[in-house]
Amino acid sequence: MMGKRRIRFVLLACIALVGSSWAQEIDAIDEARIDAATRAAFPRASADWLSRFKADQTLEACSRYRDAPPAETTRTIAAQESATIQYPPDGKLIGDWKRGEQIAQSGYGLRFTDYPSTRENGGNCYACHQLTKEEVSYGTIGPSLVDYGKIRRFSEPDTKAAYEKIYNSHATFPCSPMPRFGTNGVLTMEQIKDIVALMMSPESPVNRP
Repeated sequence: MMGKRRIRFVLLACIALVGSSWAQEIDAIDEARIDAATRAAFPRASADWLSRFKADQTLEACSRYRDAPPAETTRTIAAQESATIQYPPDGKLIGDWKRGEQIAQSGYGLRFTDYPSTRENGGNCYACHQLTKEEVSYGTIGPSLVDYGKIRRFSEPDTKAAYEKIYNSHATFPCSPMPRFGTNGVLTMEQIKDIVALMMSPESPVNRP
């Protein structure tokens, strides 16, 4: 589910590993050449998928400041992204945690190999987070979410905050590496509610003793 900014980050990281002399020259690399190389790496990608190479205003700012924008820009990003968050009409933010676990385990969707789509997208949450004590395969880019709801006493404000972070992480943490699942249409509102349930339900494996 990597966008243009993340793909470029990986390419730059690989260059940095080649040697210290190259690493010192990263700032001087022609970004147009990087973009061209990235596009060339996906010759069979659909036109719809390739449209993701065009960064929006937020990602342009995050790239410009290497994910560490000045305070004023940070406030602007947070305000702009907060305005994109939509809430369920009935006000219920918690869905089915069992479906949430399935979504968290699924990495399907938005890869160029997934076109044309045959099923709903997954959240691929375990790629970056530990959510349950039972799961032994998970990433560490994001913090562990074990006992997430229990630590927060399953409070309504923290439930709302969890929904907002999943819907649009940049509203809470501008230039976050976490996808804007709701704003960018990666997950539906119902799917986001199911992931919130996984994190905030007392009976969920995330919060079980």
